[in-house]
Amino acid sequence: MGQSADTSYEITELCLLAGKIMLQSGGETYRVEDTMMRIAAACGYPESQSFVTPTGIIFTVNGLNPSTRLVRILERSTDLHKVTRVNDISRRIARGELDVPGALRLLKEIESGKPAYPEWLQAIAAAVASGCFLILFQGGWSNFLPAALAGGLGFALLIYLHRLVQIRFFAEFLASLVIGAISEGFVRIGFGSNLDQIIIGSVMPLVPGLLITNAVRDLMAGHLVSGLSKGAEAFLTATAIGSGIAIVLAVFN
Repeated sequence: MGQSADTSYEITELCLLAGKIMLQSGGETYRVEDTMMRIAAACGYPESQSFVTPTGIIFTVNGLNPSTRLVRILERSTDLHKVTRVNDISRRIARGELDVPGALRLLKEIESGKPAYPEWLQAIAAAVASGCFLILFQGGWSNFLPAALAGGLGFALLIYLHRLVQIRFFAEFLASLVIGAISEGFVRIGFGSNLDQIIIGSVMPLVPGLLITNAVRDLMAGHLVSGLSKGAEAFLTATAIGSGIAIVLAVFN
């Protein structure tokens, strides 16, 4: 592939779009960098450079016509199906099965596509997970349904609030507040007996497990900026959850 200015720009756009989708979908920082650099190498630019943080990507392809671009990451969620699809496209490019225009078209389809699972199904999954976490923490089958209902309703509220409130901290705080209030109400009317176990099981779908795992992984790999950023984000989420539950317990007990 010739290294004209147009080609360099197109390859940079392709790599950045792949990295953007992965980072917005919960992909690890090192995986985003690796994928972008592999795509660039497969397209004839083995000396590319990347700098990835949770809020932005800087990518450069070197050669006769070097090109550098920056992309901001404003929204992040967890959609590992999209990460898998981008990985598959990267491998097909490396095997020579996809050209640059074809890969760009597929990536734009992934970017504009809906999440792999509808929101109502995510809420149901959160409800089932809440009940199962309660059993895992030895909460007893009599508390399974209260925990499932509180967890499912709280997660559905979180999805709804994310549309209204751009600041994630407040959405998580309000969702935790409602989960605590619902759990307290269930126990007071006799629909459930162990308040602590019901609350613990119900808030588990909100816990930033993936963020914490990625933060530790990035710190251990030496990606200090990314690791500290993700750790701070996980800390804020944990603070929002803890504050919401603490207020409910302080008011009703």
